[in-house]
Amino acid sequence: MDRPDYRNAQNSAMTYALDRAFYRAADDSEVKVVVLAGAGKHFSAGHDIGTPARDAHLPFERRAGLWWDHSDKEGAESRFARESEVYLGMCRRWRELPKPMVASVQGACVAGGLMLAWVCDLIVASEDAFFADPVVRMGIPGVEYFAHPWVMPPRIAKEFLYTGDRMSARRAYEVGMVNRVVPREELTDRTMELAGRIAEMPRMGLALTKRAVNQAEDLQGMHTGMDSVFGLHHLAHAHNAETAPDALGGMDIRAMKATGA
Repeated sequence: MDRPDYRNAQNSAMTYALDRAFYRAADDSEVKVVVLAGAGKHFSAGHDIGTPARDAHLPFERRAGLWWDHSDKEGAESRFARESEVYLGMCRRWRELPKPMVASVQGACVAGGLMLAWVCDLIVASEDAFFADPVVRMGIPGVEYFAHPWVMPPRIAKEFLYTGDRMSARRAYEVGMVNRVVPREELTDRTMELAGRIAEMPRMGLALTKRAVNQAEDLQGMHTGMDSVFGLHHLAHAHNAETAPDALGGMDIRAMKATGA
């Protein structure tokens, strides 16, 4: 991800480019392991809700799903179509990429950034990394790819969401959300070392093992749980549209920063 001036906020251009990159990685026999990283000081500050290059209204070449194009629609028809494809739909497909994926996380991993890290099989975090999902401040019950109760214990997930506070890399390791915490200056090398070890394993064995663990998570309710929360997520958007200045509850980049996000 290469928008360091905006903390790698996820505009549509970046998100669809990631989708194309993951397709190429799945199809390329020379690729054994995928490493997802962010340029600059931060992994990702989440969905782009207000940079000069925000492009949520634009159409892009679409391989992501069978929903209609959101860009020429209005209201819930637009928002539900877009988020079904770009957020929940893409993340679910990326999670199923049949090769191991390792997230290399430094600095901020916030809201939509969590989704990108969580679809990866392993997370290596630098000591300065922090994690947060502050969207409850918008009146919304967490990001669209609602993996919270599966990537951390449920009571920890509730505290994480109820407060919107930052979780340090060390705390994330303690609750089992990340695999390793390393010094910032060693992050790239340590991530690539881990990826290299994994790459020595047979491709089919890795693909089947990934499928086996993912199936176990889904048997624990992850897939259906996300479906149910996605409906609550859009109920929150609709409520905000009725009672607040906009579907985000009037929270823009400046307001979110002011609350510590």
